[in-house]
Amino acid sequence: MRKPYVILIGSASGIGKSTIAAELAKTLNIKHLIESDFIRAVVRGIIGKEYAPALHSSSYDAYKNIRNKTQYTSYDDLVSAGFDDHAAYVIPALEKIIQRAITDYDDIIIEGVHLVPGLINIDQFKDYANIYFFILSSDEESHKERFVKRAVQIHRGGKQLDFFKENRIIHDHLLSQARANNVHIINSETIENTLEKILGIINKSCVTIKLINDVDDLEDVIDIIINQNNGTLEKITYNIKGFKEPLTRKIGVSDRESANKFIKKINEDKNKKEYLAELYRLSENRETTICASNPEKLNKIVEKLNYKGYVLHE
Repeated sequence: MRKPYVILIGSASGIGKSTIAAELAKTLNIKHLIESDFIRAVVRGIIGKEYAPALHSSSYDAYKNIRNKTQYTSYDDLVSAGFDDHAAYVIPALEKIIQRAITDYDDIIIEGVHLVPGLINIDQFKDYANIYFFILSSDEESHKERFVKRAVQIHRGGKQLDFFKENRIIHDHLLSQARANNVHIINSETIENTLEKILGIINKSCVTIKLINDVDDLEDVIDIIINQNNGTLEKITYNIKGFKEPLTRKIGVSDRESANKFIKKINEDKNKKEYLAELYRLSENRETTICASNPEKLNKIVEKLNYKGYVLHE
């Protein structure tokens, strides 16, 4: 039998993980969608407050229950430690749910703030399931806007706004843990774009083509791949004259913010731009691996790059 899909979507409160998880479940026709908050409620019913005060707090104020607060050198470390303590009570139950889904060959999506990279042990399931772990991120302004919108629409989120600073600390802590544990970070933009980025990893369609654009065309190339089609620039290989081994750089850029920052740095730093131009001249062309959410989207990217004259035909 095929391996079931286990898809984990974590983020700080207010980033939009519930919406994305629901849309993903609908798109992939996965019937089992679980929120970690429901599992936390069950665990709270089993473990009393006197035994686990952090569990009976919210994720953003669990730090208040840490006894020896002086051991932490910064407020960020204190809040992060309290958050990890809070999540640690929920994670064993989440792992049991994953194990049950695998045993029953059921696809499952779990979303919630308690999915902390490095705390939840996904390696134990890799031989038995197709595991995908995503942490959603957002810039501070957009994050706050989501809290305000939710508070107005459903009269919920006001308390989290009072602890917005702590929620941002948790946000940054999750990103740090994701980087340390090779978990995918997805910048949460529109629902459509975020969903397409996730599908681009789950249903990965990739191709390697040789590009011959110059440095001044790089902004247009990135715009076609990432901004227009939500693709991913995975890897670039430079075959440099006179060198036996090629120079390979893994990029893995899929979000507009990172791509635009890179272009801005190149355009503003004359030395970096000249270095890149020299690298282009030495290599003549670049074997570039591009990925997208499906073959149709991938073909669209290649066709546009070809139309612009950026693809080498041998």
